Parts: sequence; structure tokens; C-alpha cells
Amino acid sequence: MGLPSHVARYVLFEPDEARVRRLTATITAPNTWIKTFVGPETLGSWIAEGTAWRVDNPVFLMSTELHPAADRPAPEGYELRMWSRHGITKVLIVAEDGSFAARAQTAAADDAYTVVFDMVETAAEHQRRGLGRWAMTALAQTAVARGADTGVLAATTEGRALYEALGWSVAAPFGGLVL
Repeated sequence: MGLPSHVARYVLFEPDEARVRRLTATITAPNTWIKTFVGPETLGSWIAEGTAWRVDNPVFLMSTELHPAADRPAPEGYELRMWSRHGITKVLIVAEDGSFAARAQTAAADDAYTVVFDMVETAAEHQRRGLGRWAMTALAQTAVARGADTGVLAATTEGRALYEALGWSVAAPFGGLVL
């Protein structure tokens, strides 16, 4: 994953207790994650005994239909930078002094109709200024221009309110374990 606190991620598209037990019994690298489509209570009961794995905070698989929309005006004092490479589009929002304010990214195959939104984050000192909405809108417009019509993401409890305000809906629980 490229982050010190998030080294590797296993995503199991089919919930599988035996596989989760096997992974939690054999993986020992710190900051490794396992995610699948069950609630945290169920996933926690699948952890191999005697390991240091713990249940992550609740997450929700969300989706939305993507539509063309007007560009959002830049919040005063911020600059949005966007670039794409190998199917990943990244947005970085910086404050006037050049410091990090927010970021987000999407991933999709060149001809995909569905785009995955990921790594949406706003620095604490820049929250409640519309930066998350601005980043999400910019990424959605880029995805629509490339032919995508559906967006999916895994939302934290805190992020869920933003996404619901943008028209996203919860499709399923998405439990996570972390070592």
C-alpha cells in the first residue's frame, strides 16, 4: 500500500472463515490488513487464537452512479493538483503555504465502467472547509470523462457522512483486521 502504517492489504471478495484463520495464523508482518464483506463482530471471531490480530474500526462498502456535474469552485487559499498514471488518478490539495491539506485517489482499468475511490483524507487543521467534497468531485468528473458510470469505496464511520451527502449509498458491511 506504500504507507508505513499500511504495508499490505488482502481483500477477500468472498467471506471465508477458513482462509481468514489460515492468513491470521501465518502472516506475521506488522501493519498488514485483511478485509472482507462481513461485519467486524463476525470477522473478529475468525482470528486464529494466540495471534496479535485485532478488529479494525467499522467500514462500509458504498457505491454511487457517476454523472457529469459542474466544477466546484476552489475554496479560498487552496490549490488542487491532479495527475494520472497507470490507471490511478491522484488529487492533492495544498494550502497557500504549500502544506498538505487533503488527498484522494481513484483506480480503474482503461476501459472500466467502475472506478474505485480510495485514500480520501483531509488533514485535521483543514477539515470542515469542503476539501473532501472538492477532491471527490474532481475525481468523479475525471472518471466520467473517461467513461466510468459507477463509483465504489470503503468508507469509515467518519467518512460515511461526506459520501452520503454526495449521493453515495451503503451496499454492504466491510470488516477489517489489522496486525
